Amino acid sequence: MSAEENRTNGVPATPAGPQPEPLRFFGTAWVDHSHGYAARRLGVAVGSLAAAAAACFVLRFAYQGLQIAAVGGFVSLLVVVMFAVCSALAFGHTWSSFSTRPDPDRQSSLRGLMAIGFVGSLLAYFFRSLTEAPGEKLHRAEYEQAREEYDRRVTRRSGNPARKRRRDA
Repeated sequence: MSAEENRTNGVPATPAGPQPEPLRFFGTAWVDHSHGYAARRLGVAVGSLAAAAAACFVLRFAYQGLQIAAVGGFVSLLVVVMFAVCSALAFGHTWSSFSTRPDPDRQSSLRGLMAIGFVGSLLAYFFRSLTEAPGEKLHRAEYEQAREEYDRRVTRRSGNPARKRRRDA
């Protein structure tokens, strides 16, 4: 047991400075790609694709229900177009939220659209998880910037500047 662990009753001390923000399904494994990062990415990709396929299957049942109810071609077309447009918008919004922090007010106003277009969000999650943990690039940039700012703040000058020798010209 090290001296640091001994002072905190066997619990390792947290390092000084900013800590990485955990990502859903990944925790902080995205920082150094440890603790089964590749397996988690594969699981997220497979899971989001399976969820999107299951959602499309359920939407097909809903469409068949409209056909059985004989609501007419216009209403059926309207429902299909609504889900397609909402899914496309949800895909775009989810995809952009992986590279920039979304505005909380806009996020709350789009809650209904995102609920209707959930298939698009699932597909965006699938495609992003093929290359990285969804949101990793944004979180990595923010974390590295915070580390640089912290390192700049805690770096101390050597010596006392008041006792600095002056050059004789």
